[in-house]
Amino acid sequence: MPSASTEAGATTPASADTAADTRLAPGAPGHRRMSLALFAAGLAAFALLYSTQALLPAISAEFGATASAASWTVSAATGALALCVLPLSALSERFGRRTMMTASLAVAVGVALLVPFAPSLEVLIALRAVQGAALAGLPASAMAYLAEEVRPRALIGAIGLFVAGNSIGGMSGRLVTGWIAQLWGWRAGLAAVGLTALLCALAFRALLPKARHFTPGTLNPKALAATVKGHLADPLLMRLYGIGALFMTVFGAVYTVIGYRLAEAPFSLPQGVVGSVFLVYLVGTVSSAAAGKLVGRLGRRGALYLAVSTTAAGLLLSLSDSLAAVLAGLVLITAGFFAGHAVASSSVSRTARTGRAQASALYQSAYYLGSSAGGTLGAVAFHAGGWAGTVGIGLVAVAGVVSITLYGSHSARVEARRIRPATA
Repeated sequence: MPSASTEAGATTPASADTAADTRLAPGAPGHRRMSLALFAAGLAAFALLYSTQALLPAISAEFGATASAASWTVSAATGALALCVLPLSALSERFGRRTMMTASLAVAVGVALLVPFAPSLEVLIALRAVQGAALAGLPASAMAYLAEEVRPRALIGAIGLFVAGNSIGGMSGRLVTGWIAQLWGWRAGLAAVGLTALLCALAFRALLPKARHFTPGTLNPKALAATVKGHLADPLLMRLYGIGALFMTVFGAVYTVIGYRLAEAPFSLPQGVVGSVFLVYLVGTVSSAAAGKLVGRLGRRGALYLAVSTTAAGLLLSLSDSLAAVLAGLVLITAGFFAGHAVASSSVSRTARTGRAQASALYQSAYYLGSSAGGTLGAVAFHAGGWAGTVGIGLVAVAGVVSITLYGSHSARVEARRIRPATA
């Protein structure tokens, strides 16, 4: 919202917004630097968080582990992030979004340089958990930074670009690790991701403008608990948290297991080619960046219906034994997921009037718990029933998103009927 209002007839809304609002907007000084900085941060975060995902078959082979055991190198990171994002977001209220994001990236990159030397699967999982905990300070702080520093009309686009950085990071991390692992082993692949993330972290720190609209708070546990309680009592926020968790359950299940499926018959693809499959993340870059336009044309619920339908179609198409059909299915799943995530996460930032960092942190907790659950359940289902089992997990999660969105539509109609007589 603009920081000052004008009397009726004095100026148009657009001119009032331009005159009174000092937050960043496209074309304003610092907007491009902010966009590039957070794009780099998102790229580094997703590249690190999911760096072992494309390497799971190779990790299983070296340590003699099952798919479900190796999947914990992913689930431990996302689970730790989910558990730590709320307390670290509280620290960002005290010490600043920029400081918290910088510290998170620094620790995560430091751990990334140790991960390639893990002597056992247990040590690898432990290091990945530490890495996930460190990264917990980034996503909620980034969302809160954008909500404070970017004008509301440009917020969905800005968050969409941050999410686009996530998709590029997820793609490039898996692509790089896949080909390097084929040539020099999975440890070399993880080392390459760590060095890439280091460069992104340095670019982030050099480019990100200082916050101009951040007001430090106090570390008051009672106030934090009251803020969290208020968010959890908000029906709309709870629906958005559920949607984020369920979308990520689908995504986590699919991308944790897809490497195993493509490495086995009838495809039997080599490691480098399996890693190249993650090029479909580019579709997520486009769909997340387009989320603002989708909401403008279809509304928030309409955009979610489109995203979930696209995801479901991709899951069903991926059941085919045709490689082309599987790849097309991955394209649809990726496009639907990133569009749905961008809509839901930006809606959280717009819905929360106070405690935005905590609201975003709760969304991130739900989101990454969904990732952790999806990765573990998807691997277990794959072990029990093959790819069809993993798809079944995804379809159950998709049905959950549809149910929540339908309920939200019904609640909105009931509320509109309740308010209309009072305002007539």
